[in-house]
Amino acid sequence: MAPQINSLRPRSPVTLAPLISECILTIGMHDTQPRRRMSAAERREEILEAAVAEFAVMGLHGTSTERIAQRVGVSQPYLFRLFGTKKDLFLAAVNRGFDRVETVFRVAAEAHPERPLEAMGEGYGSLLTRREELLLQMQAYAACADPDVQSLVQHRYGQLYRLVEHLSGADSDTLRLFFAQGMLMNVAASIYLPSLLGEDWARNCFGVDA
Repeated sequence: MAPQINSLRPRSPVTLAPLISECILTIGMHDTQPRRRMSAAERREEILEAAVAEFAVMGLHGTSTERIAQRVGVSQPYLFRLFGTKKDLFLAAVNRGFDRVETVFRVAAEAHPERPLEAMGEGYGSLLTRREELLLQMQAYAACADPDVQSLVQHRYGQLYRLVEHLSGADSDTLRLFFAQGMLMNVAASIYLPSLLGEDWARNCFGVDA
């Protein structure tokens, strides 16, 4: 029997409303405390965090690498030494986003082998609190007119699909519903759908009772 996807259907307006309402994108916050000298690996991770926040708002073409460098207090030449080009940095940030989703799915499925698909859906819901990463995911889809971005997103999305298929053992119809409802969760979080649950269409879309 194929696993049920109850995890992606909120049980009440209280379930996902606080979760998505907390998806606040914070930009321009800087640490004022003295910081120790970072290794190249640590600095790379810090730059990726800044890149996610910037690309999430302005996308591949609208984001300034100078602004990303300023967020972490490095020069643009240093940023380019670590990542090559702006597009390389964008691809690295998108890659990391897929890595995180895969990790959450693996951990959830291993923790709940009796209901892996439902557990993965719950795990994905927890990722929606990282609003900047959610928006970066949407920016990645929007940037697929670029062949390099398209190639990466196609490859990683295919990997993610095959991973969920392997971990859950679900049939094709169930998998399509799982990924379709996952995208609905993306849209719901992006537009703050819980704030509209006073309207019939929003409740129906969200799958909650009046």
